[in-house]
Amino acid sequence: MSIKSLRGNSRIVVLLALLSALGLGTAWQRSGAVGEEPRKEVNPTARHHAEQLSEAFNNAAEIAMPSVVTIYSKTKAHPVAKDRGGSNPFKGGDNPFKGTPFEDFFNGFNGRGFEDQIPRQMPRRGMGSGVIIDKSGIVLTNYHVVDGADEVTVHLADGREFKGEDIKTDEQSDLAVVRISGAGTLPAAPLGDSDKLKIGDWVIAIGNPFELEQTVSAGIISGMGRELGDSGKLKRTRFLQTDAAINPGNSGGPLVNLNGEVIGINTAIATSNGSFQGIGFAIPSNQVKWVMGQLIKKGSVDRAYLGVGIGEISPDLAKKFGAQRGEGVLVSEVYPNTPAAQAGFEAGDVISKFAGQKVKNPRDLQEMVERVPLDSTQQVEVLRDGKTKTLQVVAKALPKEFGAVGRSIRTDQGPSKHSDAFDAQDLGIEVSEMTPGQAEELAFKGYSGVLITHVDPDKVAADQGLREGMLIMKVGRTTVKNVDEFKAALKGESIKDGIVLHVRTRNGNRFVLLKE
Repeated sequence: MSIKSLRGNSRIVVLLALLSALGLGTAWQRSGAVGEEPRKEVNPTARHHAEQLSEAFNNAAEIAMPSVVTIYSKTKAHPVAKDRGGSNPFKGGDNPFKGTPFEDFFNGFNGRGFEDQIPRQMPRRGMGSGVIIDKSGIVLTNYHVVDGADEVTVHLADGREFKGEDIKTDEQSDLAVVRISGAGTLPAAPLGDSDKLKIGDWVIAIGNPFELEQTVSAGIISGMGRELGDSGKLKRTRFLQTDAAINPGNSGGPLVNLNGEVIGINTAIATSNGSFQGIGFAIPSNQVKWVMGQLIKKGSVDRAYLGVGIGEISPDLAKKFGAQRGEGVLVSEVYPNTPAAQAGFEAGDVISKFAGQKVKNPRDLQEMVERVPLDSTQQVEVLRDGKTKTLQVVAKALPKEFGAVGRSIRTDQGPSKHSDAFDAQDLGIEVSEMTPGQAEELAFKGYSGVLITHVDPDKVAADQGLREGMLIMKVGRTTVKNVDEFKAALKGESIKDGIVLHVRTRNGNRFVLLKE
């Protein structure tokens, strides 16, 4: 090969080398070895799924939002009826300084009579949410949104405002219906089936938190069957729990599924600072349907009742009463002159079925009972002394004040000095006879038993919640009316096998198992 040819080939080799280097450099740049990182592409499949979910939220919100309203409540200033001393010194508008040197000065004070000068409650304004559930103008909201209001104004999603009329409320479920007239045909939200919900289902909450109208927040159903035991009347409701943001102003607004159906009415939040902290509660739509149906039809809600005190049955108690573990509720008390008393219920019965449905816990039974037609006869299956028995009970309306407890119980601070006192050392309690005066003071009039006068804090009785001032009415299946009967009943029982005591407390009756 000639030098000329070699040089030509060398040039080609160099050129190829340069091109290779440039290409390699480009590759390095793309690989990240040189220059900037490559631009990453979004996974089209993942994006498509996200866009579908976003579209589902859009559709659900578009369906529900026209039905969501803002509710403004106003309570006017009212005279305070009584002062701290229990009387109104200005009653009737008379000048309290009449006959004194100040009479002329205060006559016609500011052009008004003295009645206008008494202390007055300041006017209050509130705001909540609601949802239209009938095109004729029926709005659903919370009881606490309209409670005590002198004026209620309903602000529609289209900007119009109407006076709320014919307001019907149910405090026990925290629900209310408000009517508006003259609005024409309105967009009504469909009510879904809350029994079909599952934990993890997507939901959206719509309302007016912090006066920000038509706010939508998304989340999931994070719990079901929640009970707010310290919320007074709301003990009769089992709530949906959600992490969709619910804040002050959301009350009465709807919780909506991805079909745009209302499956709950937002009512409460669990919070330590007054704002949302990840846990909100809504009244299930199936309970809403039952309550609002009665409010619309007759203006009030009638709930049937049995007239018994009931409680959970622990595995140990279930064994003692011969019941199946995890099923049934234990009757701790049968109130006189109630449907249960007339049907022959007894304390110690385990209710396993009501109207053909299995009973698993107290709330199950309460929901089953309260919704049956009044004056209807229902079959109740109970376990008594190890045998199944069927009772016929006639459902009656729950009296308004039924179950109210308002008396306090005084407890002793040390061992009793009664001459009839008996110290059951194995149990860790001391008992004595109950005098008529104690029965009156402790609200135990009409009941018999032995009074707990001292509890050893280191023994089993204290561990199971027994306290001074409680009344022991039964040991096992034996009724005890005095200390001698209590001693005799204990002889047939063993703390190793477990002793069942039927006791009365300030909150009613209950069964307690004492076992080492």
